[in-house]
Amino acid sequence: MTDVKVIVDGHNFPGASCGPHHNIYVGLQVGSEPHEIVSGSSHEARWTTDIRVVDIEHGHDFRGKAVHGKRAERFLYLTWGEVDGERHFVMFRRAKLMLDRIDPRLVTQAIETGATLHAKVDMTDAQGMPRCARVDPPAIEWSLLDAA
Repeated sequence: MTDVKVIVDGHNFPGASCGPHHNIYVGLQVGSEPHEIVSGSSHEARWTTDIRVVDIEHGHDFRGKAVHGKRAERFLYLTWGEVDGERHFVMFRRAKLMLDRIDPRLVTQAIETGATLHAKVDMTDAQGMPRCARVDPPAIEWSLLDAA
């Protein structure tokens, strides 16, 4: 079991109002709560979390406070919600960043070198709404950032 840092960089945000939703924010979901929420009108945002990588028979499995899903289908959530005047966040959609779709060679290299797994995510879907459901390329690019 090895801990690996993951950085998610979001870009191309949809705006603070989309369709029927207003005062939109997005954050990395840890457990059942959004963390480090930013406005949907942001130019860019960065979320950081640690995951534990566990070797399994055919690759890797992932664990951690921000990791969701069952074995071989683990993911990180970016959760979208409306924030009211009292700063209550009401979720209306989520995007799944599938960890099992990361090139296993990148995961192995991160373990061996201490590099950070990096996801660059386009935050707006083809309809101009906050990206949701499973995020696949080209809307997400996984790479490594060198160890500091």
